[in-house]
Amino acid sequence: MGELDETSSVAYQPANKSKIRKLWIIALIMAVITAIEFVFATVLPRGPLLYFTFVALTIVKAFYIVAEFMHLKGEVKTLIWSIIIPLVFVVWLIIALLAEGASIFELKF
Repeated sequence: MGELDETSSVAYQPANKSKIRKLWIIALIMAVITAIEFVFATVLPRGPLLYFTFVALTIVKAFYIVAEFMHLKGEVKTLIWSIIIPLVFVVWLIIALLAEGASIFELKF
């Protein structure tokens, strides 16, 4: 058999400073939102206001992640609304089911 003559070369590409800066900005925004959640967790008393705040801030973070990393920010508005509207209904369904379950639990016990 003949000898294989394979050559491979690795070329160094300089870092794209604008992309790295954008990632740091995204990380900073996520850290600020998480810090706000942490402060609310230590300051606010346990109850519906705290839980609503956590859910709202989590949805903000999730939307920001989807907008930046899944490139949804530059998409057509119809596509964005087709994702957000079902999300709102699912969150509403979860809240309604929790409220209904709590009321049934109070009636039974």
